[in-house]
Amino acid sequence: MSLEICVSRIALLALAILISPYVSAKTYDLVISGGRVIDPESGLDAERNIGVSEDKISRISKKQLKGNRVIDATGLVVAPGFIDTHTHGQTQFGSKLMLRDGVTTTLDLEVGGININDWYVKRKGKWQTNYGITVSHEYLRMVVLDGLELEEPLDAQRIGPIRAEAERNNGVPDFAVTRPDLEQLNDIVRRLDEELQQGGLGLGSTIGYMIEGVTTEEMWELQKLAAAFGRGTYSHVRFLGNNLPPSEGTLGLAEALANALALNAPFMAVHDNNQGWWENEDKLAAARQQGFNVWSEYYPYVAGSGPIGSEFLRPEVFLKEWRAEYETWMMDPATGEFYTEQTYQEKRAENPGYIVVVFLHPRKAWLRQWLMRQHAIVGSDGMPTTDVDGNDLSWNSPYEDFVGHPRTAGSHARVLRLGREEGVPLEQSIRQLSFWAALHLGEAGIESMQDRGRLQEGLIADITIFDPNAVTDNAEYTLGKNGSPSTGIPYVIVSGEVIVDNSVVQQVYPGQPIRYEPTEKSHYREIVGN
Repeated sequence: MSLEICVSRIALLALAILISPYVSAKTYDLVISGGRVIDPESGLDAERNIGVSEDKISRISKKQLKGNRVIDATGLVVAPGFIDTHTHGQTQFGSKLMLRDGVTTTLDLEVGGININDWYVKRKGKWQTNYGITVSHEYLRMVVLDGLELEEPLDAQRIGPIRAEAERNNGVPDFAVTRPDLEQLNDIVRRLDEELQQGGLGLGSTIGYMIEGVTTEEMWELQKLAAAFGRGTYSHVRFLGNNLPPSEGTLGLAEALANALALNAPFMAVHDNNQGWWENEDKLAAARQQGFNVWSEYYPYVAGSGPIGSEFLRPEVFLKEWRAEYETWMMDPATGEFYTEQTYQEKRAENPGYIVVVFLHPRKAWLRQWLMRQHAIVGSDGMPTTDVDGNDLSWNSPYEDFVGHPRTAGSHARVLRLGREEGVPLEQSIRQLSFWAALHLGEAGIESMQDRGRLQEGLIADITIFDPNAVTDNAEYTLGKNGSPSTGIPYVIVSGEVIVDNSVVQQVYPGQPIRYEPTEKSHYREIVGN
């Protein structure tokens, strides 16, 4: 070997040694370069480069990485994809709106659905976000008590019209006010068993809309069956919003939580946003300290939303027990006008399924405290995605056509904006937006959630990239701005695929099902009564 060649090889070796700490030889499908990577489980918070191969995070490194596509994340935060546990707008438009808000997984754990297997089949290979659903307590009661034939896969997108159908069926919303006899109770429980066998994520209960009809025995038997499958209960608890004894909202949580603790079963208090939430949080924290898998969710808005025919919006509850008034609390989202008691009664009689916005003014003082709650996750309670005439919106519908609560479009960016303004540590906000949902659902045995909500090598590449100094919600209560998408979230990645690219949602469908494996094993046991 000549001296010239030898010197040349030595020079090349020296160069390789010099640059080896900075460049990886492997070429990844996607590289996210130079971002502030935050993994809420390990505590990593540093500038790193991420290499993605297929649907997995293959490498997190200080070294420069080579990729077929490189996203320059300089000055941006790279976080686990946000997980929304409370999305009623389970539509293509709803997914597009959520993606602009940084959400990679949309679940409806509250209202839930019916005909679970068909619901999942309908979305396979056709959905942009990851998707999942519980079994609907309310729909089961509609089938048994109102005699509705709900044979198609249904979720909360149609909850308003179906509630109206149930009431018009015989003039009584039996699902809400009728107590089942022993035969009917067994029918409800048996149907829950059939749906859970299909892989439903647990029991989704809107008992707060069915206070008069659901007995404590019914709630116990349903939670007991879900626990037999190893699954949780996700509940809009009884009395939610009531302020006075003997029906304080905290009693509703006490009922469902006591059942969960007796069964050692997972439990989530849905939108724990109302009077007494601090007492509820103390109870949940005390239970967690003893090893129970229990937690809560909230959305960062003063106003709520729901069908105008809801039993708790009637004057005898709304005016007396809630200490509210229609003129400053209840708004028509299609007009921006507030109701009077008379116009409320007229609209309720005309269309009991009509969705209204309800301002709950005491929440103003609680917002910052919610941002700091531990093991409280962000569930938007995103409403059905319809236009001013109640028609379903399609993927191509303009954002301004959406009519409803702005939380549908802006909850997650709003948490980040409020956190920035209130000095909340960014890692705390990311725990609420992604990690704690993945942690608790994973501990409930949902394997697909054990690979999400974190940024670690070998886990699913669901990733949200945002500008911490600019991310903001834009949706408002003003008609035409209800669905204004969030900004400052330029990139969102689902299962390794860039789906929001420079703030534009792409028409690709990498979403994966979040469900339990279907089983043929029944846990139904006949309730014999006394």
